Amino acid sequence: MADSHTPPPLTAPLAPVPGRASPSSPEAFWADADRHLVRYGGTFTREIIDRAAGSFVYTADGRKILDFTSGQMSAILGHSHPEIVATVQQGIATLDHLFSGMLSRPVVDLARRLAESLPAPLEKALLLTTGAESNEAAVRMAKLVTGKHEIVSFARSWHGMTQAAASATYSAGRKGYGPGAPGNFAIPVPNAYRPDFTTADGALDWRRQLDFAFDLIDAQSTGSLAACLVEPILSSGGIIEPPPGYFAALRDRCRERGMLLILDEAQTGLCRTGTWYAFERDGVVPDILTLSKTLGAGLPLAAVVTSAEIEQEAYDRGYLFFTTHVADPLVAAVGNTVLDVLVRDRLDERARSLGAFLRQGLTDIAERHEVVGDIRGRGLLAGLELVVDRESKRSSSELGAHVTRRCLELGLHMNIVQLPGMGGVLRMAPPLTATEDELSLGLTILDQAIAEARAEL
Repeated sequence: MADSHTPPPLTAPLAPVPGRASPSSPEAFWADADRHLVRYGGTFTREIIDRAAGSFVYTADGRKILDFTSGQMSAILGHSHPEIVATVQQGIATLDHLFSGMLSRPVVDLARRLAESLPAPLEKALLLTTGAESNEAAVRMAKLVTGKHEIVSFARSWHGMTQAAASATYSAGRKGYGPGAPGNFAIPVPNAYRPDFTTADGALDWRRQLDFAFDLIDAQSTGSLAACLVEPILSSGGIIEPPPGYFAALRDRCRERGMLLILDEAQTGLCRTGTWYAFERDGVVPDILTLSKTLGAGLPLAAVVTSAEIEQEAYDRGYLFFTTHVADPLVAAVGNTVLDVLVRDRLDERARSLGAFLRQGLTDIAERHEVVGDIRGRGLLAGLELVVDRESKRSSSELGAHVTRRCLELGLHMNIVQLPGMGGVLRMAPPLTATEDELSLGLTILDQAIAEARAEL
């Protein structure tokens, strides 16, 4: 017989508290959430999510919501993909977590397969957990190898919330936390829709903009430029894709100054944009590549990939990034399954065809609604910017928030850029496994939401 100190079983029903709603009620849920959760960015979506499958999430009250964000822009195979489920079930029962100095077959296999998917000389991989951690490791490696410390990034960048990553993040979160890492500089974003440097015909003059940017960098630098850390397509910055030729010119600026080029493909890597890696469009191979979100298809897996030469130099100098979950076998096995599905189902081709379908649908919406100012992105990473009018291009955070809210009410989860002056930009990143019917449903809801928001505002 259990003594008086034996705790109740975990599955035991919670005892009712006088004056409190049932523990399973929505009222109790939100009371607990409001009382006990730290708010870590904006407000929580006021839906209790019960489960997720494929392109949809399902709420506790029975609503079915089309997920146009793939979770946090990560679940490229949709939610609860059966092969991912099977891999996790097998891994958790056989090989989940090891001492960080031990190696397992899933880890070595994933490192080899990532190298095989990439152009030379990228062949050495470090497996980690999140995008912030991978960027932290990449910046740390670049500083050690170059013997320098200054980092250059885009002015609307998002690279993570840990120290070095946050110091290279300019889209949000810089005020109120004290100084970031010393030697971080921002350069302007080449935004063709809102050009700051223009040619005679009013188009973006990105070459002059880039020259101006590095003139300022050179003026501020203490002579210790280590690396340039940038996204091939800025996502939190508003789905902004630098024009063809930009990254080749950026690489040349880096070479001239002895800097390494680090590309952060957290959202663009692994077929999202219609090619395995977004940098393929430009024929520019980074010195260091970081992957995260899409690599784990929703599970915490990230990678830093670099050349044997850089890795050797880092090793010789005593590179240290010994963390609790480095080279964990369970998530590495998931990464291998993600690669299996991407290759077998040709999801790069699927992202191209579905991306064209989505783009056409957004173009049709733009023809019906003058508040659509711009459509941009590549593959299944798309952005739609809402404006007060196309002539002035004046953004409207109120309109963007209204459309986003109405979409959710109608059964479509969208993501809005949370930057000052960019609140009218909607981000879309459906799973690569989505169907045309699901994309059509999302487009129909978006069309209705824009029409109703215009009428109300």
